[in-house]
Amino acid sequence: MNFTEQSNLHVAIIMDGNGRWATARGLPRVAGHPAGAEALRRIVEAAPGCGIGALTVYAFSSDNWKRPPYEVDALMSLLGCYLARETPRCLAQGVRMTIIGRRDRLPAALRAAMEHAESETRHGRVLKLRLAIDYSARDAILDASSRAAGLQNGLRDAATPHRLTRERFGALLGEARPVDILIRTGGEQRLSDFLLWECAYAELIFTKTMWPDFSPLDLRRAVAQYAQRERRFGAIPQPPPAAREHWLR
Repeated sequence: MNFTEQSNLHVAIIMDGNGRWATARGLPRVAGHPAGAEALRRIVEAAPGCGIGALTVYAFSSDNWKRPPYEVDALMSLLGCYLARETPRCLAQGVRMTIIGRRDRLPAALRAAMEHAESETRHGRVLKLRLAIDYSARDAILDASSRAAGLQNGLRDAATPHRLTRERFGALLGEARPVDILIRTGGEQRLSDFLLWECAYAELIFTKTMWPDFSPLDLRRAVAQYAQRERRFGAIPQPPPAAREHWLR
């Protein structure tokens, strides 16, 4: 795989390990989250130089509401501060910021910051940064399935021939382009309800590095590892012409 083939990668990251990073340093768990926000800033800045055109990061899952209220409140506040601080920087760097996930359960101030960030950076073309906040892949698939059923019923009523395809269903998920590389930091090896549809053929890279310590060098190494893998999408590699001729004799 050459650089041209990987010059518009979609990388997804499960940013895990903030709390354990802080605990290991004798700090409260919530102290790890600001350090994680700084790591994200560094990765966003480095991503275009690594051939990444889209970056989706797991900022707050729908299951994270189960955490202690003080930690949830700290995360909500941090997300608002992150958006306020990073929106001007993203605008200057050509980064388009969008948010996926539910919004109805989020604080009003955070929803306003999200809308402002999306509006201000909507013309960015260097990198598409998607923040998954109050996100569940299973809920996203259920919602898209419900809308697909309504669409199908409407088309049947109109006697219009229509077949639901993977591409059409993916569009209902909201610009759900396939993920090329999924990185999870912190040592765990699971998807945790993140981009399940989009990760159907993603190359999975797990690292024990805690998210606050994940660096641009780690990102470059992950992309280099991806470049060495053979992506077959269920097929088998094509043999060279000489071998094919031999088989056909």
